Parts: sequence; structure tokens; C-alpha cells
Amino acid sequence: MSEPPGTKWDSQKYEENAAYVIKMAGTVLKWLAPQPGERILDLGCGDGQLSLALAEAGAQVVAVDGSPEMIEAAQERGLDARIVPGQSLEFSQEFDAVFSNAALHWMHPHQAMLAGVARALKPGGRFVAQMGAHGCAAPLIVALAAVLELRGVDASQAMPWFFPTPDEYRGLLESHGFAVKRIESVPSPTLLPTGIEGWMDTFACHFLDFLPPEDRPAARDQAITFLRPAIEDRDGNWTVDFTSLRFEAALKGHDG
Repeated sequence: MSEPPGTKWDSQKYEENAAYVIKMAGTVLKWLAPQPGERILDLGCGDGQLSLALAEAGAQVVAVDGSPEMIEAAQERGLDARIVPGQSLEFSQEFDAVFSNAALHWMHPHQAMLAGVARALKPGGRFVAQMGAHGCAAPLIVALAAVLELRGVDASQAMPWFFPTPDEYRGLLESHGFAVKRIESVPSPTLLPTGIEGWMDTFACHFLDFLPPEDRPAARDQAITFLRPAIEDRDGNWTVDFTSLRFEAALKGHDG
């Protein structure tokens, strides 16, 4: 699975329509507990808001993301930010910790990403992250999949995210040499700050770009129609049942 060719991120639109992503990071930031002088890789850094928080705690931060638009925004914050897809990490025993928030579920092939994280960490280094879990945003996915299927597109090929169960992800971490200290799936009902339209403008393109350009507006509107009775309240507020997978793991060691 992969994103449609040519898909681009708009960092300003992301900040406006997905502010909840940063707010949901509090627990994993506490688990990470960055220390002054530690070298930390922020994997899938987005526009760098959390990378900056790590730097302000005294860590030496390298921020990486596959999106040139996001990396430009992160660099504007004064960060050491580099265009590096998560599945193409080439660091070697360089970091005390790897941190990631709301990014790992985008990274395909996932095994390549985990192998890169293991290479990047010093033996005993920490891997602390939050990503989408099994069942995350189910109504949104069902609605978008439905409009694709109605137009003859195999929705399974368009699905951009990997949302595992805790047991599944524990197994993946252990198979790459990590000892899992804790891992949990947490329901996170979230009020969309700019409504369903804002969310669609930010994320639906990763589905709808599989359609011809002239078909996308109607498909978007149809998905919203499908969703309205399920997640819009009488006051016009839209709440989505996100589910987060959080974990803290440590690298047992590797042969380099």
C-alpha cells in the first residue's frame, strides 16, 4: 500500500485542521522524558512542533519526514530537519531515543521502517511512539472506502494507513530486537476543530486522489453525506472515534 503518486501535504492546512494531533501527544512525551544532551530522532516530524518541544527540553534533535512541505515548515522553526522517508533511515547507532507521534501508521513498508529505527538507536536506546490503532477512525474509512468502491476503485489499495492491535505490534517490535516495556490501545474520541470539511481537505486526498480529478468533489460530498448521521451532533459538531496505539520499547542490542 502507498499514497497516490504526487500526493502533497499542506503544512498550514494541517496545522489548522489537525491541531488535535499535537494535543494527543502528552502521554508519549511523558513516557519519552527527554533529557538534556540526549540525541533524539523525531520520526515523521511533520511541521516540527513536537521536535521543537524536545529541543526546548535540552535534547539534540534531528527531525525527519518524507514531505518536503512539512520539512520546510520544520526548518522555519530553526530545527535540524531533513527530508527522509521513515522507511529509508540510514542512521547507525546514533540516537539515544527515537520518538514518533501520529506518523508510523503512514510508513510502508513497515518492516523497513522498524529495521531502520533499530539501526539508528544505540544499544539500549528507547523507541517511544504513538500511532493509530486497530479500529481508528473506522466510520471515516468506511465512508471513503464506500465512495471509492461505488466508482470502481479497490478501496483496499487506497487505504494509506496501518492500524495494528497491541499484540500485533508487540510482535513486530520484538521481531526487530525491541523489549516492550508497555503498549496500549486507547480510545480517543476527538472533536474535529474545523469540522468534517477541514478533515476531508487535509486527509481525504489520500483516498480520493485515486479518482480522476473531476470525480473527487462529488465523492467527497457523498462521503460526508454517509458520515453525517453517524458522527455529527445536532449542533453541527463532528466527533471521530480515533484510537491510539502507544508504546515504549528499548533496543536489546544489535551486531551493527
